[in-house]
Amino acid sequence: MAKPLLEVKGLKKYFDIKGGVLGRKVGEVKAVDDVSFTVHEGEILGIVGESGCGKSTTGKSILRLIEPTEGEVFFDGQDITKLGDEEMRKLRRDLQIIFQDPYASLNPRHTIEKIVSEPLLIHGIGDEKSRKQKVKELLEVVGLNAFHAARYPHQFSGGQRQRIGIARALAVNPRLIICDEPVSALDVSVQSQILNLMEDLKKEFHLTYIFIAHDLSVVKHISDRVGVMYLGRMVELTGKDELYDSPKHPYTKALLSAVPVPDPDEKSERVILEGDVPSPSNPPSGCAFHTRCPECMDVCKTERPSFRAVADNHFVACHLYDESLSEVAITTEK
Repeated sequence: MAKPLLEVKGLKKYFDIKGGVLGRKVGEVKAVDDVSFTVHEGEILGIVGESGCGKSTTGKSILRLIEPTEGEVFFDGQDITKLGDEEMRKLRRDLQIIFQDPYASLNPRHTIEKIVSEPLLIHGIGDEKSRKQKVKELLEVVGLNAFHAARYPHQFSGGQRQRIGIARALAVNPRLIICDEPVSALDVSVQSQILNLMEDLKKEFHLTYIFIAHDLSVVKHISDRVGVMYLGRMVELTGKDELYDSPKHPYTKALLSAVPVPDPDEKSERVILEGDVPSPSNPPSGCAFHTRCPECMDVCKTERPSFRAVADNHFVACHLYDESLSEVAITTEK
């Protein structure tokens, strides 16, 4: 198999909790807690999970928009966590992001031409005339008109703004784009247009995506492989068909059981999870999911499961698939 374009090893991001009169550290929020995965060139990796599970923080930590606490991120064989500011700035031509909120991610005081051409200006690409021409071409590529370049963000709808965000990400011809819930703020009809646009652009510009979302149907539509996160940890990772047809982790099964079925005659068994998601500032010992897991065992409460391959290209972090445990140890509690 070809060498992966992106390789994430043991990525962690902890945020300090400060309290008291002196503002001393009193704890930490484990937003991303030991996440590892790879992305191959031309692939779309979907990352799903409940709100607050660390999906967006993972994406921003990979790009060093947020500095990771620990771990390694290899892009094209180079560990970007070790790079200085100037080296990182040059590498950002290959690494771009499409933000979740199309309203907050565009500067309301700048014209669309200035917003889309800014990456070109920062990286010293072309002269003023060529940059203007590039902006017009990019706007037409994402389904807008060249004359829109003179307008301001408030003159566009949410879907149009997200198209502008995509044009800005494409401006420097990146190789990897992290899509941070790019359609969650949009109407369903506009979502499909943006997803189809992103698929077309992937083929046209030979892009690689990490697609972060909490809508399982959206992820299934666009992804090649899907990773499921829970409380800052990756709990399952495999091809999309394998994940949707034969999920292994109890949390993945619960998520998929909540997806509405369009056929009213088809009966699906819903897995109801008890309790609330634990706080990432005080995660449970052992497996983070054991407090809500319908298949919880004694070992789950004390030992954290390793993220291991249980089948060809199918990785799961669950003691149910740990062959080293004895039959006695894996007796499910009733």
